[in-house]
Amino acid sequence: MALVKKGARRIVVDGAAYRWRLRSRPTYCQAMAWGRCTYAVEGADAPGAVLVVTTAGPRMDGIARRDRAAVPVLPSDVARAIRAALVGGWTPWEAGPPFRLDLEAGAAAPVG
Repeated sequence: MALVKKGARRIVVDGAAYRWRLRSRPTYCQAMAWGRCTYAVEGADAPGAVLVVTTAGPRMDGIARRDRAAVPVLPSDVARAIRAALVGGWTPWEAGPPFRLDLEAGAAAPVG
């Protein structure tokens, strides 16, 4: 599975280039603050397994934020997530199932 290039941002982490993308609009569950903010990352030059990162809080553009404070996704956060996923076993240049990283639970695991 590859990311859509439109709207994807480029980031270089430890000398390797990646592309990351946040959905342009929240899903219904994310807008109602029932779900947390997620974004996807893949290798920029030779995409393989996609990293799906779930943040600890809701999206910034959600309708109802309930009791959790929304925090924007910054490039420094994306770089930190990429490093954590690489340590957790993510191989971005090899084909495979999506690799999920849950920042709230501190868990990283391949899907499949």
